[in-house]
Amino acid sequence: MGAIGNLIPLVMLFAFVGGLAYFGYQLYDFANELSERGKKKMEKKNISFTKDGMKVGVKEKRQEDYEDKTQSVLVKAWNFASFPGYKSKVWNTEATPGFRRTSSGTGTPSGSRPPTSRT
Repeated sequence: MGAIGNLIPLVMLFAFVGGLAYFGYQLYDFANELSERGKKKMEKKNISFTKDGMKVGVKEKRQEDYEDKTQSVLVKAWNFASFPGYKSKVWNTEATPGFRRTSSGTGTPSGSRPPTSRT
């Protein structure tokens, strides 16, 4: 019985070390899986990791798309702008209704007085 009694602590030690090794391997495996998942997610955003460092790709924007966006912004700005006293020589020759010119050349809507007058 003495020899078997001396082996029980040795078997328990091997079981404990084996459990720690298994836990360490699972932790290592999870960390590698997590890093691979992160790399794939970053590659979708045109960022790749290499031995030399990180490389960032730039998405190409076509010239036509750029011009379309620029034109739409300008058209929106033009449509939302108002020029109450503007008289074009080419189109819309009548000024905005209810608009009158003052002696200083600037216009004010009819029915309102200039801010400097005290009448």
